[in-house]
Amino acid sequence: MRTAYISHPDCMKHDTGDHHPECAARLQAIDDRLIAAGIMDLLICRDAPKATREELERVHDKAYLAMVDRAMPHPGEAPAHLDPDTVVSGGSYDAALRAAGAVAHATRMVLSDEVGDAFCAIRPPGHHAERDRAMGFCVYNNIAVGAAEALDAHGLERVALIDFDVHHGNGSEDIFRDDPRVMVCSSFQHPYYPNRPFAEHDDRIICSPMAAGSGSEEFRAIVQQHWLPALDAFKPQMLFISAGFDAHRSDPLAQLRFTEADYRWVTQQLAELAQRHADSRIVSSLEGGYEPTALALSVEAHLRVLMQID
Repeated sequence: MRTAYISHPDCMKHDTGDHHPECAARLQAIDDRLIAAGIMDLLICRDAPKATREELERVHDKAYLAMVDRAMPHPGEAPAHLDPDTVVSGGSYDAALRAAGAVAHATRMVLSDEVGDAFCAIRPPGHHAERDRAMGFCVYNNIAVGAAEALDAHGLERVALIDFDVHHGNGSEDIFRDDPRVMVCSSFQHPYYPNRPFAEHDDRIICSPMAAGSGSEEFRAIVQQHWLPALDAFKPQMLFISAGFDAHRSDPLAQLRFTEADYRWVTQQLAELAQRHADSRIVSSLEGGYEPTALALSVEAHLRVLMQID
């Protein structure tokens, strides 16, 4: 079955201002690379719908959602900040709703067997957004919205969320910390942003901090020694990937040393796991990645595995 590529032009209208690393050029670089590589024509491309209130309320407090409603600028108004790092503009509300809606829609497409798996090329990212707080460029926790769609709307009993972004996915951990239906595996540079406590010695929330300068060897050992055994024991019925590519050695925001080959390798490991336990069902959603060329090449490597092409 083919791979879905879910995005929307509204995601380009989230204006973070000059020189902000989380910018529209990120999505443009990905699209340009996939077109040049001849991959885009092989994907099932769909526009993301806006997330519904019901979908958002599964993972965010109603009071937080109401605050976002009030804080978002209208088109033409001056930008605002939801937190010191999370700037929003007149186009950000629709972009954020499309980003969350993309992952919910991708989940439905995969569970209905319309496609085999899906990648969501969206912004703003989501994995720092906690149940009641915006953080780190993130408004809604997009990947959590997708996981909750699988669990609460489609009746799955176990899903896994895998996060290889260079920053700890504190929001996803916050939302699913007490939910036995969800296993979270997360690698990240430490100490580093967001500098918040993370789970330790937990059988279901598996956090794998990495020192600055770590690269392929350290990352692959984490996956093989910690993630895969736990995931095989948990037997998830669907995999959700917070696909941040800012651990790449060329990325300006951190100091890990991953390469495109590492993203290809970890995607292959996860695809094989999904084949064993989840009927190959995977939904992946863009998180970080702030050097455009490295980001685009890493997404291509990730997608080639999902699409099962060389």
